[in-house]
Amino acid sequence: MPLVKIGGNGCKKGLKYMNKELVIVFVKNIKLGKVKTRLAKTIGNQAAFEVYSELVKITEQATTKLKADKRIYFSDAIIETKWNGFEKHVQEGKNLGIRMKNAFSKGFKDGYNRIVLIGSDLPDINETHINNGLNALKEYNTVFGPSVDGGYYLIGLSKLYHNVFDNKPWSQPNLLEETLQELSAKAITFSILETLNDIDTFEDLITSNFYKSNIELQEKIKQLND
Repeated sequence: MPLVKIGGNGCKKGLKYMNKELVIVFVKNIKLGKVKTRLAKTIGNQAAFEVYSELVKITEQATTKLKADKRIYFSDAIIETKWNGFEKHVQEGKNLGIRMKNAFSKGFKDGYNRIVLIGSDLPDINETHINNGLNALKEYNTVFGPSVDGGYYLIGLSKLYHNVFDNKPWSQPNLLEETLQELSAKAITFSILETLNDIDTFEDLITSNFYKSNIELQEKIKQLND
């Protein structure tokens, strides 16, 4: 791993080892009426709040033991009492593409050469998916974890490719397809991970093993909608 000098005058004192790998997590500040809004149209704001809270817990579990350095990017404001062990930031940019590009850009400027970014609404995400993404970047320029809806739950880069983030159909079912077509045209290599489903709609929720196995969550939603 490279040595990064944090002291001056060429002195070895103040040198530290820097992990070359970085995992970034994008998370929404958990506020009533601000999370899982599509799902909330069916089950209500409070129930959607409960679902997202559980999904964030799963994301924390999936990232806690990772050896890579970790950064959490909150949507609105840093919560100091959450995500221990993560360097904390706030997302910056007018759309998802710009916010992700800014986060990657900072990571590369800080000396990382394999960076993976994930969201926080994935019921089946685990440590293996994330490590697979990091490992893929040892051979490929980019890596994507496809989601069932046509987007992706994970993106990884070995350097900053601006075209991945510019002028893309965010939240549309052709997002990943269009992104991969452009990468192919520019001879930028990519690897594809296992497809996972995120939770955006009521159908997503009730068909997921995450929901079927969480009796406590089922009871909360039932009570809130009685």
